Amino acid sequence: MPRTATPLLLTVEQRTELERHSRATALPARQVFRARLLLGLAEGLTNAQVAAQLSTREATVSKWRGRFVRQGLSGLQDAPRSGRPPRSSGEDTERLLAQLDQAPPPGYSRWTGALLAQALGDLSERQVLRVLAANGLNLRRSHSWCVSTDPEFTAKAADLVGLYLAPPENAVVLCVDEKPQIQALERAQGYLRLPNGRALTGFSHEYKRHGTSNLFGALEVATGRLVHQHTKRRRRREFLAFMNRVVAAYPDQEIHVILDNLNTHKPKRDRWLARHPEVHFHYTPTHACWLNMIEVWFSILSRAALQGASFTSPGQLRQAIDDFVEAYQETATPFEWTKEVVYQSHPKKRYADLRR
Repeated sequence: MPRTATPLLLTVEQRTELERHSRATALPARQVFRARLLLGLAEGLTNAQVAAQLSTREATVSKWRGRFVRQGLSGLQDAPRSGRPPRSSGEDTERLLAQLDQAPPPGYSRWTGALLAQALGDLSERQVLRVLAANGLNLRRSHSWCVSTDPEFTAKAADLVGLYLAPPENAVVLCVDEKPQIQALERAQGYLRLPNGRALTGFSHEYKRHGTSNLFGALEVATGRLVHQHTKRRRRREFLAFMNRVVAAYPDQEIHVILDNLNTHKPKRDRWLARHPEVHFHYTPTHACWLNMIEVWFSILSRAALQGASFTSPGQLRQAIDDFVEAYQETATPFEWTKEVVYQSHPKKRYADLRR
């Protein structure tokens, strides 16, 4: 007399989870298969009946029944595999990283996988690239950095952050800088109709130069509004003419001006400052223009009004900037400075640090 199969006992939560897996279309097929296998056993089918139903072997059914009884639903996951042993050792990694510290062969500006494999001799290009990927290195990716070496960085940065977070009472804080040599480029613009019916808007790669213009700007930190002026040149004379305009825009007020270290901003003997005791200049640390918030506004201007635009004269370029400033002023809001402590930036760790 044949034995009656003992039904597999499932909790409500287990049955719900298995039924969800058995109907899933986004799960791997092996997980759907195991869920259906266990549901069949829970219905009272024998191992042979489930094996026939799912076109598999009885041994397979017995294996997953036993795994489920011992480990529950977690037993349905694949067991960890050792995988193929690595063909390169830690010593090979050390040699490869040491080779990267050397100059590439004559005639080449940078290392490639093929050049590294040739230099090492006993590693293939695939092995070299595999080691580089394991260490997060990409030979085609390059990084640039600008590190401030100003010995007075801490004091200058603290001064600027203090102006942003706690400006002097009844005083105006302005971020001043110039955007030089803005080009008036005439581009052929329009759209292209593709064979599939889609249209691409853009501009031709060809362009014609029509001169340049310089833009001086003073961003009011408290309101986000701007005072600006166009000039043909950007000498000390043009800078002082712009500062006279700024002073006229804020009469009878104490003005704190944040500037970079351009030579036109800081002469050895500043007679203009002596005539304007209400104006105080605060200089950013060298190579730390990111501390001047008008750089953010210049970026907005470039993306919104200049990038991809076409101008047939510097006058048309200046008019486009004036139109953007006028539109921007209507909804101007201050940039919110939240960083109370700033540090001198340092370049990211390079591959040489991996050997430490």
